[in-house]
Amino acid sequence: MSHKHKSSRFENFVFDILDKPAKSLLVILLILASLAGSIMMLPTKIVLAKMLPGKSTNTFTVYIDAPKGSSVYQTKNVTQCVANILNKEKEITDLELFLGQGSPLDYAGLVKGSGMKKGEEFAEIVVNLTDKHTRDEKSFNMVQRLRPVIQNSCEGLVDGTSIKMIEMPAGPPTLASVVVEVYGKNNQKVISLAKEVADTLNHTKGLVDVDVMADEVYKKYTLNPISDKVTKSGLSVKQVNEILYLAFEGMGVAVKNTIELNDQISIFVSLSDKSKTVKDGALKTLKNKLSQLSLMNKKGMMVPLTEVVEIKEGKSNPMIYQKDLKTMVNVVAETDMVSQVYPLLEARDMMIEKFSDKYEVTKEPGISTYMFDLHLKDKQTGEKYLLRWDGEMKVTLDTFRDLGAAFIAALVLIFLLLVIYYKSFALSGIVLGGSFLSIIGVIVGHYIADLVTTETFFLTATSLIGFIALMGISSRNSLLLIDFAKSLINDKGIEKRRAIAIASATRAKPIMLTAIAIILGSALLASDPVFGGLGVALISGTVAAVIVSLIFIPILLNKTKAI
Repeated sequence: MSHKHKSSRFENFVFDILDKPAKSLLVILLILASLAGSIMMLPTKIVLAKMLPGKSTNTFTVYIDAPKGSSVYQTKNVTQCVANILNKEKEITDLELFLGQGSPLDYAGLVKGSGMKKGEEFAEIVVNLTDKHTRDEKSFNMVQRLRPVIQNSCEGLVDGTSIKMIEMPAGPPTLASVVVEVYGKNNQKVISLAKEVADTLNHTKGLVDVDVMADEVYKKYTLNPISDKVTKSGLSVKQVNEILYLAFEGMGVAVKNTIELNDQISIFVSLSDKSKTVKDGALKTLKNKLSQLSLMNKKGMMVPLTEVVEIKEGKSNPMIYQKDLKTMVNVVAETDMVSQVYPLLEARDMMIEKFSDKYEVTKEPGISTYMFDLHLKDKQTGEKYLLRWDGEMKVTLDTFRDLGAAFIAALVLIFLLLVIYYKSFALSGIVLGGSFLSIIGVIVGHYIADLVTTETFFLTATSLIGFIALMGISSRNSLLLIDFAKSLINDKGIEKRRAIAIASATRAKPIMLTAIAIILGSALLASDPVFGGLGVALISGTVAAVIVSLIFIPILLNKTKAI
């Protein structure tokens, strides 16, 4: 039985490729080269991977952490310095300053511990901007521009001050982009090791806002009334405590009755800021201040406070942090408009080289969520430490791992369904192989998008979601081809190569129309800061899927005996 039809130009093009083995081999080699080249764009950093890109918002926050033991006046000076710089920005509408505490909780502050901040060394500034739709400069670009200016101008006012610029995260909030958890048994040694880790992160390109989340040991003075001297002087311990409190803090000394409020209002007495401040914190200055204060005893005699008060010099007791009942100190860092993956790998290699002199460094065996961890063993004492990577990096690994597992599950299910339908492993493998090749378009599409956008266009988690969605679309294209080609061969007796060429030409139009619909539907997503990766993956992946379905799949069908 024969079949006559009018040959189309595309049908002849496909038949010509199928009829000449050299052309078929050339197409196969070009496709495989494209696959290898596109995948190599990831390790060569031509296309960069990241959990989610930056998101422009109408606000960001400045965290100011002065060293433990700093006075509120020192923290205020740093805060005022930051505010003065921010006030020069025309796109900033207003500032909210919170001295001695964290700002009201927002999306970022939930996990960064903003609500738990309370102390003279803490301050936060909430920065409100003009609407992002009317502003030329994006918030993350403004943060990147202002960060070095603020840190260079204000951190030096109080040695050891850390100023961090905190943006609203586009995805799940984490403690920081890069977090290194340093575990050990001795708290002071863990803090010392954490400082070495922080030094490495400070010298890693792309990382900013590096900070060790541990209390510094600082000098402090304790004022203790000497009970026997107080008694002999005709004073009371209560008198001494009250004058000390008044000298440094202030206190309520009486009350005033009010008819309007039907209550008593405390009369609060406090020395002036200049009088009650010990600026340099020296022991001599503190003694001079106390020598100016005297108390009247029961006999009307004035007793100098230095006669009945003992000044003891000591050191503070730093807080010991634990996680899972293990002593731990966090070292945090943010990324400066780059993916956290590459600075992490660079910093990890630097740490291995740096710590190898003093420690035996071993890597985490196997592939797991903690595969980047480093185990350290002191060569002299035998003490063991663990450097565990957390933060957005861990979220990225977990997400990409889960999406990878979902991708493999989708492949297995599609393969099993196709085997049941076609009763052929070869045809099922061809469909899956063709579907996987859409990855070429996904990666190349991100490369092109990066060229035409001002900011780095990352391969994100939403890009992988788009790639998984393409599996079903690509499989559908191949199924249309295979079923139509089989019907032409079995029902109309058309020769195999011609039947495959006819099927490709006939199904080209519906496949193209479907692709155009997907591309137009995804175009709106491409400009979105979070879902842009999904849109680009669907657009470029669909283009690649069409080319593969109409040219590469016919060659594979021609090679197999299952059709």
